[in-house]
Amino acid sequence: MCEFLEVTRSLVYYHLNKEPRVFSREEEIIQEHIKEIFRFSRNNYGTRKIKEELKKLGYQVSRKRIARLMRKNCLVSNYTVAQYKVHKSTCNQAETPNVVDRDFDNREKLEVIVSDLTYVRVGCKWNYVCNLIDLHNREIIGSAAGEKKDARLVERVLLSIPYSLNDIKIFHSDRGNEYDNKIIDDVLEAFEIERSLSNKGNPYDNAVSEAVNKIMKTEFIYKNKFKTLEELQLELAEYIYWYNNLRIHGSLGYLTPVKYRELSTLKLAG
Repeated sequence: MCEFLEVTRSLVYYHLNKEPRVFSREEEIIQEHIKEIFRFSRNNYGTRKIKEELKKLGYQVSRKRIARLMRKNCLVSNYTVAQYKVHKSTCNQAETPNVVDRDFDNREKLEVIVSDLTYVRVGCKWNYVCNLIDLHNREIIGSAAGEKKDARLVERVLLSIPYSLNDIKIFHSDRGNEYDNKIIDDVLEAFEIERSLSNKGNPYDNAVSEAVNKIMKTEFIYKNKFKTLEELQLELAEYIYWYNNLRIHGSLGYLTPVKYRELSTLKLAG
């Protein structure tokens, strides 16, 4: 037939291979699960975490296959969106040593809490969010938003922690001037919490806080527009609940911070 029509055989096979792929029923089910997992993650999960979530549902799916189905359905993670960077404040010159010394892992509950601030656009002004993270399970145990980047904002976060401050051993932060204040010193002294400061010009000394802020910017701040501080505070509380209770973390064996803490508590009790 090719000879009669005077066409090459390779041309015929080329067009046969270009036929649209027919999805199996299993492929359609996996595709729906991927879309549901992606929506549940607030458009944040990539192929690695989606693969882990599919595994929980009983599906062994390669990341390459997941990526293909994500492209087919135009599922683009927030992490692929271009981001901007804001300059940090000037550092203080306190002689407080770096007690933590980048030893972030295998910490007991409330043994070390770390803190940092980040910028958020509210209307036409900059506002600020301060977070406190427990190194034990990377849980955000305190957070507050305010119009000023000052010690009062840090104090509000410290006093918002749902645990006794007497249980905290070390409080670590960078050298932002908002942490170099008598207000903060008085709180830490009252509850006998040891102070730790990053070395000057070393962002890696506070890497966990930096990482959490980057996640929050990508997953929450950059994708939303806040008209008022009250709106920011309300949506921030919702995001932190999701972050702590529903968002799985690769560094925690793909558990949520709350689940990791609960399992650790059970191990200690056992």
